[in-house]
Amino acid sequence: MNSKNASVHGPKLWTRNFMFIIIINFLVFVSHMMILSTFPFYIQSMGGSVATAGLAAALFSLVAVICRPFIGWMLNNGKRKTILLIGIAGMALMPLGYMAISILALVFVARMIHGASLACSNTTSSTIATDIIPKERFAEGMGMFGVSTALATACAPALGLLLMGCLGYNVLFLSATGCMIIAFVLFLLLKAPKISVKKTPLSFKQLIEKDALPASTIMLVFLFTFGALENFTALFASKNGLPSGGIFFTIMACMLFVTRATVGKVADKKGEGTFVYTCNASMFLAFLLMAFVPNTVTFFVAAVFAGYGFGGLEPALQSMAVHIAPPERRGSANSTFLCAYDIGIGLGGGIAGYLISGLGFKWMFAILSLANVVSVILYIVWGRKHPSSFSYAKNVQVEAII
Repeated sequence: MNSKNASVHGPKLWTRNFMFIIIINFLVFVSHMMILSTFPFYIQSMGGSVATAGLAAALFSLVAVICRPFIGWMLNNGKRKTILLIGIAGMALMPLGYMAISILALVFVARMIHGASLACSNTTSSTIATDIIPKERFAEGMGMFGVSTALATACAPALGLLLMGCLGYNVLFLSATGCMIIAFVLFLLLKAPKISVKKTPLSFKQLIEKDALPASTIMLVFLFTFGALENFTALFASKNGLPSGGIFFTIMACMLFVTRATVGKVADKKGEGTFVYTCNASMFLAFLLMAFVPNTVTFFVAAVFAGYGFGGLEPALQSMAVHIAPPERRGSANSTFLCAYDIGIGLGGGIAGYLISGLGFKWMFAILSLANVVSVILYIVWGRKHPSSFSYAKNVQVEAII
Protein backbone atom coordinates (compact mmCIF):
# COMPACT_ATOMS: atom_id res chain seq x y z
CA MET A 1 0.00 0.00 0.00
CA ASN A 2 2.79 2.40 0.89
CA SER A 3 4.74 1.64 -2.28
CA LYS A 4 1.60 2.20 -4.32
CA ASN A 5 1.02 5.59 -2.70
CA ALA A 6 4.64 6.50 -3.31
CA SER A 7 4.33 5.67 -6.99
CA VAL A 8 1.15 7.73 -7.31
CA HIS A 9 2.23 10.75 -5.32
CA GLY A 10 5.98 10.60 -5.90
CA PRO A 11 8.78 10.60 -3.29
CA LYS A 12 7.89 11.64 0.28
CA LEU A 13 7.93 15.41 0.72
CA TRP A 14 6.92 15.96 4.35
CA THR A 15 9.95 14.66 6.21
CA ARG A 16 11.01 15.68 9.70
CA ASN A 17 13.87 17.83 8.44
CA PHE A 18 11.69 19.52 5.82
CA MET A 19 9.25 20.55 8.54
CA PHE A 20 12.09 21.82 10.74
CA ILE A 21 13.58 23.99 8.00
CA ILE A 22 10.13 25.37 7.15
CA ILE A 23 9.53 26.38 10.78
CA ILE A 24 13.02 27.89 11.10
CA ASN A 25 12.42 29.92 7.96
CA PHE A 26 9.02 31.02 9.30
CA LEU A 27 10.54 32.23 12.56
CA VAL A 28 13.33 34.07 10.73
CA PHE A 29 10.77 35.98 8.68
CA VAL A 30 8.43 36.62 11.61
CA SER A 31 11.32 38.25 13.44
CA HIS A 32 12.35 40.19 10.34
CA MET A 33 8.90 41.34 9.24
CA MET A 34 7.73 42.43 12.70
CA ILE A 35 10.57 44.92 12.70
CA LEU A 36 10.39 45.89 9.03
CA SER A 37 6.75 46.99 9.21
CA THR A 38 7.28 49.05 12.35
CA PHE A 39 10.68 50.51 11.52
CA PRO A 40 9.38 53.72 9.88
CA PHE A 41 7.54 54.49 13.14
CA TYR A 42 10.65 53.64 15.16
CA ILE A 43 12.80 55.92 12.99
CA GLN A 44 10.29 58.76 13.40
CA SER A 45 10.24 58.20 17.17
CA MET A 46 13.99 58.90 17.10
CA GLY A 47 13.54 62.13 15.13
CA GLY A 48 13.89 60.77 11.58
CA SER A 49 11.63 61.45 8.58
CA VAL A 50 9.78 59.21 6.11
CA ALA A 51 12.69 59.65 3.68
CA THR A 52 15.08 58.60 6.46
CA ALA A 53 13.00 55.46 7.02
CA GLY A 54 13.27 54.75 3.30
CA LEU A 55 17.04 55.13 3.52
CA ALA A 56 17.15 52.63 6.40
CA ALA A 57 15.21 50.13 4.27
CA ALA A 58 17.58 50.66 1.35
CA LEU A 59 20.71 50.23 3.50
CA PHE A 60 19.33 47.06 5.08
CA SER A 61 18.77 45.54 1.65
CA LEU A 62 22.05 46.87 0.21
CA VAL A 63 24.13 45.05 2.80
CA ALA A 64 22.11 41.87 2.31
CA VAL A 65 22.70 42.11 -1.45
CA ILE A 66 26.46 42.58 -1.01
CA CYS A 67 26.68 39.63 1.36
CA ARG A 68 24.49 37.10 -0.47
CA PRO A 69 26.85 36.20 -3.36
CA PHE A 70 29.64 35.42 -0.88
CA ILE A 71 27.19 33.45 1.28
CA GLY A 72 26.17 31.51 -1.84
CA TRP A 73 29.81 30.68 -2.57
CA MET A 74 30.32 29.43 1.02
CA LEU A 75 27.15 27.34 0.72
CA ASN A 76 28.46 25.89 -2.54
CA ASN A 77 31.49 24.79 -0.55
CA GLY A 78 29.32 22.91 1.95
CA LYS A 79 29.03 25.41 4.84
CA ARG A 80 25.24 25.03 5.20
CA LYS A 81 24.67 24.80 8.95
CA THR A 82 27.55 27.07 9.94
CA ILE A 83 26.14 29.97 7.92
CA LEU A 84 22.62 29.31 9.22
CA LEU A 85 23.90 29.47 12.80
CA ILE A 86 25.65 32.80 12.15
CA GLY A 87 22.46 34.21 10.67
CA ILE A 88 20.26 33.07 13.55
CA ALA A 89 22.71 34.52 16.10
CA GLY A 90 22.87 37.89 14.34
CA MET A 91 19.10 38.12 14.02
CA ALA A 92 18.73 37.34 17.72
CA LEU A 93 21.19 40.04 18.79
CA MET A 94 20.27 42.97 16.56
CA PRO A 95 16.78 43.63 18.03
CA LEU A 96 18.46 43.85 21.43
CA GLY A 97 20.81 46.42 19.89
CA TYR A 98 17.87 48.59 18.82
CA MET A 99 16.73 48.64 22.44
CA ALA A 100 20.12 49.89 23.64
CA ILE A 101 20.84 52.46 20.91
CA SER A 102 19.83 56.10 21.32
CA ILE A 103 21.71 57.63 18.35
CA LEU A 104 20.09 57.50 14.91
CA ALA A 105 23.40 56.96 13.07
CA LEU A 106 24.09 53.83 15.15
CA VAL A 107 20.63 52.52 14.31
CA PHE A 108 21.69 52.52 10.65
CA VAL A 109 24.80 50.51 11.55
CA ALA A 110 22.76 47.96 13.49
CA ARG A 111 20.26 47.80 10.64
CA MET A 112 23.01 46.95 8.17
CA ILE A 113 24.33 44.15 10.41
CA HIS A 114 20.74 42.94 10.66
CA GLY A 115 20.59 42.84 6.85
CA ALA A 116 23.70 40.66 6.71
CA SER A 117 22.22 38.33 9.32
CA LEU A 118 19.00 37.93 7.34
CA ALA A 119 21.05 37.18 4.23
CA CYS A 120 22.86 34.38 6.07
CA SER A 121 19.63 32.96 7.50
CA ASN A 122 17.27 32.83 4.58
CA THR A 123 19.82 32.08 1.85
CA THR A 124 20.87 29.03 3.84
CA SER A 125 17.38 27.90 4.81
CA SER A 126 16.32 28.07 1.14
CA THR A 127 19.38 26.10 0.07
CA ILE A 128 18.86 23.41 2.71
CA ALA A 129 15.23 23.16 1.59
CA THR A 130 16.34 22.57 -2.02
CA ASP A 131 18.68 19.84 -0.75
CA ILE A 132 15.80 18.12 1.06
CA ILE A 133 13.00 18.42 -1.54
CA PRO A 134 12.71 15.50 -4.02
CA LYS A 135 13.41 16.61 -7.60
CA GLU A 136 10.11 15.17 -8.83
CA ARG A 137 8.16 17.44 -6.45
CA PHE A 138 10.45 20.45 -6.60
CA ALA A 139 8.02 23.26 -7.42
CA GLU A 140 5.45 21.80 -5.03
CA GLY A 141 8.05 21.57 -2.27
CA MET A 142 9.32 25.11 -2.86
CA GLY A 143 5.73 26.30 -2.88
CA MET A 144 5.11 24.75 0.53
CA PHE A 145 8.43 26.08 1.80
CA GLY A 146 7.30 29.45 0.50
CA VAL A 147 4.15 29.22 2.61
CA SER A 148 6.34 29.85 5.66
CA THR A 149 7.79 33.00 4.13
CA ALA A 150 4.40 34.14 2.89
CA LEU A 151 2.58 33.66 6.17
CA ALA A 152 5.33 35.38 8.10
CA THR A 153 5.50 38.20 5.58
CA ALA A 154 1.76 38.74 5.87
CA CYS A 155 1.06 37.99 9.56
CA ALA A 156 4.18 39.37 11.23
CA PRO A 157 3.61 43.03 10.22
CA ALA A 158 0.18 42.92 11.91
CA LEU A 159 1.73 41.33 15.00
CA GLY A 160 4.56 43.86 15.03
CA LEU A 161 2.16 46.80 14.78
CA LEU A 162 0.03 45.33 17.58
CA LEU A 163 3.03 44.85 19.88
CA MET A 164 4.36 48.32 19.07
CA GLY A 165 1.01 50.01 19.65
CA CYS A 166 -0.02 48.15 22.80
CA LEU A 167 3.24 47.26 24.55
CA GLY A 168 5.96 49.44 23.02
CA TYR A 169 9.19 48.94 21.12
CA ASN A 170 11.05 47.01 23.81
CA VAL A 171 8.47 44.21 23.86
CA LEU A 172 8.46 44.21 20.05
CA PHE A 173 12.23 43.78 19.88
CA LEU A 174 12.30 41.16 22.66
CA SER A 175 9.64 39.18 20.77
CA ALA A 176 11.77 39.27 17.62
CA THR A 177 14.72 37.90 19.59
CA GLY A 178 12.48 35.26 21.18
CA CYS A 179 11.56 33.94 17.73
CA MET A 180 15.23 33.41 16.98
CA ILE A 181 15.83 31.58 20.24
CA ILE A 182 13.13 29.09 19.23
CA ALA A 183 14.72 28.87 15.76
CA PHE A 184 18.06 28.03 17.41
CA VAL A 185 16.49 25.12 19.32
CA LEU A 186 15.09 23.73 16.06
CA PHE A 187 18.48 24.30 14.41
CA LEU A 188 20.03 21.94 16.98
CA LEU A 189 17.50 19.26 15.99
CA LEU A 190 17.90 19.77 12.22
CA LYS A 191 19.90 17.23 10.23
CA ALA A 192 20.79 18.80 6.90
CA PRO A 193 21.52 16.35 4.04
CA LYS A 194 25.19 15.73 3.36
CA ILE A 195 25.89 17.10 -0.10
CA SER A 196 29.02 16.12 -2.00
CA VAL A 197 30.57 19.32 -3.24
CA LYS A 198 33.76 20.19 -5.04
CA LYS A 199 35.37 23.13 -3.26
CA THR A 200 35.93 26.02 -5.63
CA PRO A 201 38.07 29.16 -5.29
CA LEU A 202 36.33 32.49 -4.92
CA SER A 203 35.62 34.13 -8.27
CA PHE A 204 32.92 36.27 -9.85
CA LYS A 205 31.69 33.25 -11.81
CA GLN A 206 31.14 31.37 -8.56
CA LEU A 207 29.18 34.24 -6.99
CA ILE A 208 26.41 34.51 -9.60
CA GLU A 209 24.34 31.67 -11.09
CA LYS A 210 23.57 32.80 -14.64
CA ASP A 211 20.67 30.36 -15.09
CA ALA A 212 18.91 32.05 -12.16
CA LEU A 213 19.15 35.54 -13.68
CA PRO A 214 15.91 35.60 -15.74
CA ALA A 215 13.66 34.61 -12.84
CA SER A 216 15.63 36.82 -10.45
CA THR A 217 15.36 39.91 -12.65
CA ILE A 218 11.63 39.45 -13.23
CA MET A 219 11.11 39.08 -9.47
CA LEU A 220 13.31 42.09 -8.69
CA VAL A 221 11.16 44.42 -10.76
CA PHE A 222 7.92 43.01 -9.35
CA LEU A 223 9.18 43.54 -5.79
CA PHE A 224 9.38 47.31 -6.22
CA THR A 225 5.67 47.19 -5.47
CA PHE A 226 5.91 44.78 -2.57
CA GLY A 227 8.75 46.77 -0.98
CA ALA A 228 6.52 49.83 -0.97
CA LEU A 229 3.66 47.89 0.59
CA GLU A 230 5.71 46.29 3.34
CA ASN A 231 7.34 49.54 4.40
CA PHE A 232 4.53 52.07 4.07
CA THR A 233 1.08 50.45 4.07
CA ALA A 234 0.63 51.00 7.80
CA LEU A 235 1.66 54.65 7.45
CA PHE A 236 -0.63 55.06 4.41
CA ALA A 237 -3.57 53.69 6.41
CA SER A 238 -2.94 55.96 9.39
CA LYS A 239 -2.60 59.06 7.19
CA ASN A 240 -5.78 58.35 5.21
CA GLY A 241 -8.18 57.32 7.96
CA LEU A 242 -8.27 53.70 6.83
CA PRO A 243 -8.39 50.56 8.99
CA SER A 244 -5.03 49.61 10.46
CA GLY A 245 -2.21 48.23 8.38
CA GLY A 246 -2.43 45.16 10.59
CA ILE A 247 -5.85 44.31 9.14
CA PHE A 248 -4.49 44.76 5.60
CA PHE A 249 -1.66 42.31 6.28
CA THR A 250 -4.00 39.83 7.96
CA ILE A 251 -6.29 39.75 4.89
CA MET A 252 -3.23 39.44 2.71
CA ALA A 253 -2.03 36.52 4.84
CA CYS A 254 -5.22 34.56 4.22
CA MET A 255 -4.90 35.00 0.47
CA LEU A 256 -1.21 34.17 0.60
CA PHE A 257 -1.89 30.89 2.38
CA VAL A 258 -4.54 29.80 -0.12
CA THR A 259 -2.27 30.72 -3.04
CA ARG A 260 0.91 29.17 -1.70
CA ALA A 261 -0.84 25.91 -0.85
CA THR A 262 -1.62 25.34 -4.55
CA VAL A 263 1.01 27.24 -6.56
CA GLY A 264 3.66 24.52 -6.58
CA LYS A 265 1.54 21.77 -8.11
CA VAL A 266 0.26 24.14 -10.80
CA ALA A 267 3.79 25.32 -11.62
CA ASP A 268 5.02 21.70 -11.86
CA LYS A 269 2.24 20.93 -14.36
CA LYS A 270 1.78 24.14 -16.36
CA GLY A 271 4.89 26.25 -15.78
CA GLU A 272 5.43 29.61 -14.13
CA GLY A 273 3.95 31.76 -16.91
CA THR A 274 0.42 31.63 -15.49
CA PHE A 275 1.64 33.25 -12.29
CA VAL A 276 3.83 35.85 -13.97
CA TYR A 277 0.84 37.20 -15.89
CA THR A 278 -1.92 36.92 -13.29
CA CYS A 279 0.14 37.92 -10.25
CA ASN A 280 1.54 41.05 -11.90
CA ALA A 281 -1.97 41.99 -13.04
CA SER A 282 -3.29 41.44 -9.52
CA MET A 283 -0.65 43.65 -7.88
CA PHE A 284 -1.12 46.29 -10.59
CA LEU A 285 -4.83 46.50 -9.74
CA ALA A 286 -4.07 46.66 -6.01
CA PHE A 287 -1.83 49.69 -6.50
CA LEU A 288 -4.33 51.48 -8.75
CA LEU A 289 -7.06 50.99 -6.15
CA MET A 290 -4.86 52.40 -3.38
CA ALA A 291 -3.76 55.30 -5.58
CA PHE A 292 -7.09 56.46 -6.99
CA VAL A 293 -9.90 54.93 -4.90
CA PRO A 294 -8.64 54.86 -1.30
CA ASN A 295 -11.52 53.76 0.91
CA THR A 296 -12.14 50.91 3.33
CA VAL A 297 -13.62 48.51 0.76
CA THR A 298 -10.91 49.03 -1.85
CA PHE A 299 -8.25 48.84 0.88
CA PHE A 300 -9.43 45.33 1.73
CA VAL A 301 -9.80 44.33 -1.93
CA ALA A 302 -6.27 45.57 -2.58
CA ALA A 303 -5.05 43.34 0.27
CA VAL A 304 -6.61 40.31 -1.47
CA PHE A 305 -5.03 41.26 -4.82
CA ALA A 306 -1.65 41.87 -3.20
CA GLY A 307 -1.84 38.56 -1.35
CA TYR A 308 -2.40 36.65 -4.56
CA GLY A 309 0.21 38.69 -6.45
CA PHE A 310 3.08 38.07 -4.07
CA GLY A 311 1.85 34.69 -2.90
CA GLY A 312 1.78 33.21 -6.39
CA LEU A 313 4.78 34.79 -8.06
CA GLU A 314 7.56 34.41 -5.50
CA PRO A 315 7.58 30.58 -5.16
CA ALA A 316 7.00 30.05 -8.89
CA LEU A 317 9.98 32.21 -9.82
CA GLN A 318 12.22 30.88 -7.03
CA SER A 319 11.55 27.36 -8.29
CA MET A 320 12.40 28.55 -11.81
CA ALA A 321 15.64 30.11 -10.55
CA VAL A 322 16.87 27.04 -8.69
CA HIS A 323 15.45 23.85 -10.15
CA ILE A 324 18.03 23.22 -12.92
CA ALA A 325 21.02 24.11 -10.71
CA PRO A 326 23.19 21.10 -9.69
CA PRO A 327 23.63 20.56 -5.91
CA GLU A 328 27.02 22.28 -5.87
CA ARG A 329 25.49 25.43 -7.44
CA ARG A 330 22.28 25.65 -5.40
CA GLY A 331 23.82 28.08 -2.94
CA SER A 332 24.66 30.51 -5.74
CA ALA A 333 21.28 30.00 -7.41
CA ASN A 334 19.46 30.81 -4.19
CA SER A 335 21.73 33.75 -3.39
CA THR A 336 21.24 35.17 -6.89
CA PHE A 337 17.46 34.99 -6.53
CA LEU A 338 17.47 36.37 -2.99
CA CYS A 339 19.82 39.20 -3.99
CA ALA A 340 17.18 40.22 -6.48
CA TYR A 341 14.59 39.86 -3.73
CA ASP A 342 16.53 42.22 -1.47
CA ILE A 343 17.26 44.73 -4.23
CA GLY A 344 13.60 44.82 -5.26
CA ILE A 345 12.23 45.30 -1.76
CA GLY A 346 15.02 47.69 -0.77
CA LEU A 347 14.71 49.87 -3.86
CA GLY A 348 10.94 49.69 -3.64
CA GLY A 349 11.01 50.91 -0.05
CA GLY A 350 13.62 53.58 -0.77
CA ILE A 351 11.93 54.90 -3.92
CA ALA A 352 8.53 54.82 -2.21
CA GLY A 353 9.85 56.90 0.69
CA TYR A 354 11.14 59.62 -1.62
CA LEU A 355 8.04 59.57 -3.82
CA ILE A 356 5.82 59.94 -0.76
CA SER A 357 7.91 62.85 0.50
CA GLY A 358 7.81 64.62 -2.89
CA LEU A 359 4.48 63.62 -4.46
CA GLY A 360 2.40 61.90 -1.80
CA PHE A 361 1.01 58.38 -1.49
CA LYS A 362 -1.29 58.66 -4.53
CA TRP A 363 1.47 59.17 -7.07
CA MET A 364 3.81 56.78 -5.30
CA PHE A 365 1.32 53.96 -5.85
CA ALA A 366 0.54 55.06 -9.41
CA ILE A 367 4.20 55.30 -10.47
CA LEU A 368 5.34 52.06 -8.84
CA SER A 369 2.44 50.12 -10.40
CA LEU A 370 4.34 50.42 -13.69
CA ALA A 371 6.87 47.93 -12.30
CA ASN A 372 4.29 45.20 -12.88
CA VAL A 373 4.12 46.06 -16.57
CA VAL A 374 7.90 45.93 -16.88
CA SER A 375 8.02 42.59 -15.04
CA VAL A 376 5.66 40.99 -17.57
CA ILE A 377 7.60 42.42 -20.51
CA LEU A 378 10.85 40.95 -19.13
CA TYR A 379 9.24 37.53 -18.87
CA ILE A 380 7.88 37.64 -22.41
CA VAL A 381 11.18 38.80 -23.90
CA TRP A 382 13.59 36.74 -21.80
CA GLY A 383 12.17 34.45 -19.14
CA ARG A 384 9.74 32.20 -21.01
CA LYS A 385 12.40 31.34 -23.64
CA HIS A 386 15.10 30.43 -21.11
CA PRO A 387 16.02 26.79 -20.23
CA SER A 388 15.26 27.49 -16.55
CA SER A 389 11.59 28.05 -17.41
CA PHE A 390 9.27 25.16 -16.53
CA SER A 391 7.18 26.15 -19.54
CA TYR A 392 10.25 26.03 -21.82
CA ALA A 393 11.17 22.57 -20.54
CA LYS A 394 7.67 21.26 -21.21
CA ASN A 395 7.69 22.67 -24.74
CA VAL A 396 11.04 20.99 -25.43
CA GLN A 397 9.65 17.66 -24.17
CA VAL A 398 6.60 17.96 -26.42
CA GLU A 399 8.75 18.78 -29.45
CA ALA A 400 10.99 15.78 -28.69
CA ILE A 401 7.99 13.46 -28.56
CA ILE A 402 6.63 14.84 -31.85
